Amino acid sequence: MVVLNVNIDHVATVRQARRTDEPDPVWAAVQCELAGANGITIHLRQDRRHICDRDVRLLKETVACKLNLEMCMAGPIVRIAEQIRPDQITLVPEKRVELTTEGGLDCVRHKKRLLQVVKRMHKKGILVSTFIAPDKEQIIASAQTGCDAIELHTGMYANAKTQRAIRKRLTELERGRDLAMENKLVVHAGHGLTYRNIADVARIKGLCEFNIGHSIVARAVFVGIRQATAQMIELINKSELK
Repeated sequence: MVVLNVNIDHVATVRQARRTDEPDPVWAAVQCELAGANGITIHLRQDRRHICDRDVRLLKETVACKLNLEMCMAGPIVRIAEQIRPDQITLVPEKRVELTTEGGLDCVRHKKRLLQVVKRMHKKGILVSTFIAPDKEQIIASAQTGCDAIELHTGMYANAKTQRAIRKRLTELERGRDLAMENKLVVHAGHGLTYRNIADVARIKGLCEFNIGHSIVARAVFVGIRQATAQMIELINKSELK
């Protein structure tokens, strides 16, 4: 059964727009959990544009479900993860000028550093996932460095405009899933997923978790984050049954 992790970064984005104390992502996490979310995902960026150190610390203390910390492999961020000990980290590339994570981590290019980070996280009992394109070399590199899971980048699927393009991207995700499972990796998926496009991806067998943020927070403006989370979970569950 595939489950939902809610990325609450953009709750913090609204807060940081005024440099005030609300809305609080810690309270948002509570509401997501009450709606049935399997986990809470946060991205601690080097520029602290939304989630900050205080949020990570308090969420570690208060989240009762899975806490997934998205992060780059920069030394100071790695040390914070070692101190906080989230249930899982998801390693992502990071550019200061990007609006959101633009692509998957290049595990082949950064294989040596990835191996070091994986070993350090495992010493602390933290699971490691990499956010990667459904590419053969990236999947194999993730497995060879000892990662526990991968998160398949669904952005290309989310941006596809025609049925032919959508089918092509779904096939790529399915092939990535197959290779990952052959290499004993748990398979997650995320990026650009919305209430409108989640159904086809949710039907892919073998995916264990979805990480979805912006679409849920956007709907929460109108219906509240608890209801928005529940609605996404309902869509995922219905799609799985088809």
